[in-house]
Amino acid sequence: MMNEEQRTPGSDDEQHGSEVPAAGSEAHASGPAGHSDEAAAAASSGPVGSSAEQQDLTVDDILGAQQNADAAGADAAEGTEGAAEAENPYLEDLRRLSAEYANYRKRTEANAAIEKQRAIAAAVTPLLTVLDDLDRAEQHGDLVEGTAFATIGQKLRTTLERFGLTSFGEKGEAFDPQLHEAIAQVPVPGTEHDTILDVIERGYRLGDVELRPAKVAVAVGADG
Repeated sequence: MMNEEQRTPGSDDEQHGSEVPAAGSEAHASGPAGHSDEAAAAASSGPVGSSAEQQDLTVDDILGAQQNADAAGADAAEGTEGAAEAENPYLEDLRRLSAEYANYRKRTEANAAIEKQRAIAAAVTPLLTVLDDLDRAEQHGDLVEGTAFATIGQKLRTTLERFGLTSFGEKGEAFDPQLHEAIAQVPVPGTEHDTILDVIERGYRLGDVELRPAKVAVAVGADG
């Protein structure tokens, strides 16, 4: 009797002990199984939906989205630049000063060129009388080619031409009161327009600066 009573509680404990792990095992088994089913459902639904959306897109949609993105970026950049200009109050002053400096530099360069021509003209003008003497000597046959005097005269003319000196006033040209000074008027039958009959002194200019007009005799139409 004692042996049976002692065994009875032990067997009950064993039964209860065997039942507890079974319940726990069922709980654990049901838990992961539920989570795995949900994960599988999510995994199966995700890629399918995304692939369906990608299949609906066309090439025009992709290009349009890219152009819209580029336009939005350009608008944002312009807005940033405009905001930067609005925030900088000295930008307009800087532009105005740059424009004034550019105009000042142009005026300075132009004035420097004019002053250079005037300085050369002041140095060349006294030598014009020497050129007049050379012309008279040539007309009288005193400048024989090959002589020392003719060589010196040619070198003087060449040197002055390098500085930009040019002459005007030739026989047969039309008379222009802006360029020529009429020393004498000679009536010539058949003359319809005033024409240079003879050149007394050549006219000279240096670049845009006129040093002196040409002194000439003018052939005019004869009366009757």
